[in-house]
Amino acid sequence: MNQKERDWLVVLSGVKARRMTLKAASQVMEVSYRQAKRLWRRYTAQGAAGLVHRLRGRPSNNRGRADDRRARALALYQEDYPGFGPTLAAEQMAQREGLVVDHDTLRGWLIATGLWQVRHDRGRRHRRWRPRKEHPGEMVQMDGSDHDWFEGRGPRCVLMVLIDDATGWTWGRFVQAETTEAAFLALRDYTRQRGLPRSLYVDRDSIYVVNRVATAGENLENTGPLTQFARAMRELDVELIKAHSPQAKGRVERMNGTLQDRLVKLLRLEGIGDLAAANAYLAQTFWPEHNARFTVAAALGADVHRPAPPGEELARVLSVQETRVVANDYCVRWANRFFQLEGSDANLGLRGQKILVRQKLDRVIELEFRGRRLRWRELTTRPAQPQRPQLTLVQRVAAHRASRVPGPAHPWRGPVRPAVAATAGGPLRSGRARSARPPCAPGATRGKGTFLPQFN
Repeated sequence: MNQKERDWLVVLSGVKARRMTLKAASQVMEVSYRQAKRLWRRYTAQGAAGLVHRLRGRPSNNRGRADDRRARALALYQEDYPGFGPTLAAEQMAQREGLVVDHDTLRGWLIATGLWQVRHDRGRRHRRWRPRKEHPGEMVQMDGSDHDWFEGRGPRCVLMVLIDDATGWTWGRFVQAETTEAAFLALRDYTRQRGLPRSLYVDRDSIYVVNRVATAGENLENTGPLTQFARAMRELDVELIKAHSPQAKGRVERMNGTLQDRLVKLLRLEGIGDLAAANAYLAQTFWPEHNARFTVAAALGADVHRPAPPGEELARVLSVQETRVVANDYCVRWANRFFQLEGSDANLGLRGQKILVRQKLDRVIELEFRGRRLRWRELTTRPAQPQRPQLTLVQRVAAHRASRVPGPAHPWRGPVRPAVAATAGGPLRSGRARSARPPCAPGATRGKGTFLPQFN
């Protein structure tokens, strides 16, 4: 008996003891007077057992159809959806097979047959929950997820994911590796869809953080050591926030886990095994459907995304930029490549000057000096370097001493000084100063012996 039937038993016991009427008992039991008379007859005939519902313990009239649906769902799961979670499997069965099964019902069937196990997250460190940002575009979390997305059908790659913290609106693309170029591409795609966010929440990968001490020049400019990505965010006025743990940017980390479960299986169903087809599927099918279902409303509806710079300006900012010094032959070396500046820019006095070398995402290289684009051509071979003569040790010493011969106006070339008189109590010194002749060449004879150069 359940609790309601136990309450009925107490009320009808009062009717039997004549403490209340059957009409009053119907109001207490919240049933009609007609139903109360039925219960009273069953109670007087069978006792407490007569109040138990007659269908309890009997199979449902739809049990046969339910068994057929259960058998079909389990067969489809084992054949086409092994490893799928109950929710995703129920969605795909309804879309592809026309079999509508509630995900909780399917979960119970899978657990009963041992095809799904309940997961318990225990022993995790307690962390304080952080509320969402109030405005869309106020903060966007970005992370790269390295995973075997194609399950051996294609190369292992990285999914760069960006998620708006206020609404959960998500975008991403597949790249070969998590590099500066990959981060630029992902941010460019997001910017084309929504605009430029106010801040970007990232981890402490070397793409975003430089783990070295700032130089003297960086301290004077109050910039600190910046990566290429951090420099681009500074130019775009996007605040770059560095997380100290994966849990700090848990929204994008949880999204990575969800995508590694759902997206991998959807790519398997679509038969996709390369980056180009996967990115096309993401842009045309997956992200629109995902955002339509899971995006939530922001606490405050005002969108604070900023308009992105024009295409050419954005391409110049999202690029690799380094400074190089122009050699005397107007050649610039960068990434083991050599660029010869054209003669039309020779009047700028570029020899020894620092110029900016920029490589954009489309691999186009630009050379710039104080905001002016320079004309150049790439050399196929390294410019010939002047060959220094190979001298022996004696020849090098002779050349060194020859460069130190006193000039005509040197004091050594002056007139002979007079003799110095003897001081009181002291001997007479030579009255002739040092000879004005030049130093001897190596190996020459002066007095006794041979003069040899001395080296410290």
